[in-house]
Amino acid sequence: MNEVTYQRTAFIAMMVFFIVAPAFIYPVFLMKALCFALFACAFNLLIGFGGLLSFGHAMFLGMAGYAAAYTAKAGVNLTIPFTGMGIFLPPFSTELAILAGVLASTVLGYLAGLLAIRRQGIYFAMVTLALAQMVFFFCVQAPFTGGEDGIQAVPRGRFLGMLDLNQMMNLYWVVLGIFTAGFLLIFRIINSPFGQVLKAIRENEARATSLGYRTDHYKLLAFVLSAGLAGLAGATKAIVFQLASLTDVHWSMSGEVVLMTLLGGLGTIFGPVLGAFIIIAMQNYLAELGAWVTIVQGVIFVVCVLAFRRGIVGELEAWLQRRRRG
Repeated sequence: MNEVTYQRTAFIAMMVFFIVAPAFIYPVFLMKALCFALFACAFNLLIGFGGLLSFGHAMFLGMAGYAAAYTAKAGVNLTIPFTGMGIFLPPFSTELAILAGVLASTVLGYLAGLLAIRRQGIYFAMVTLALAQMVFFFCVQAPFTGGEDGIQAVPRGRFLGMLDLNQMMNLYWVVLGIFTAGFLLIFRIINSPFGQVLKAIRENEARATSLGYRTDHYKLLAFVLSAGLAGLAGATKAIVFQLASLTDVHWSMSGEVVLMTLLGGLGTIFGPVLGAFIIIAMQNYLAELGAWVTIVQGVIFVVCVLAFRRGIVGELEAWLQRRRRG
């Protein structure tokens, strides 16, 4: 089985699972897992293929959720410059609220990226963590975020004016469609010439620079794309759970997405999806353990690092490669 056949088969198997899964798995759990799977895939685009470790990716997930929730619920007040006249735009439709969330995370990603890509390695990670903490305290203090209560009772509305998203299965198919579109976009980016340059920068940035590539521009674009896709996951999650809260912008969320990516397989296409489902399943089915869930996650992380250095999917792909050569 060559790589193209493997990827096609894995994608078909994944989609078949998602299509039949609502028949025997609670759809709300599936939608939560899909949102975090997209979040992990966006993070993997940055670290797995760009070699940039961000400890602050939760700021894009959380800020997009706040922007989408506020836009869907409250509408937007605009003031015309130099006139003092105000214009009120009523609450947008659901798809436009999601787009507002993506736009907010993309702009934030561009501003954060301009500062972060000036550093490398652990310094890059620390800059992103510091920026994420600044965004967290902004969300605590800003009046439109609702503070510790967050933005609640976010209306789901109708998608494209036709699908009533208060119907659970309608909502599930829309979330699945959003995840699939985001996943395919990431797949196309990875396999494009831009993606090949990202891999070259990851392996040897000095060599990529010597070949004439402006590496800072490529890294900034990768950072912005990853932020926008993470925002797509955050905005969708806010619509699904009708809530935008501080949980999604907290630093611990950035740690969880790192764990999801490493557990599934860093630098693999399907690894973050599997890792996200495993972590969300643990949080859901081991919730009765309370704080011990974090300890269980830590043990699994240690075992994964020691026994599966490439992650679950990474080890599977390595085994398939050895089998082809043998």
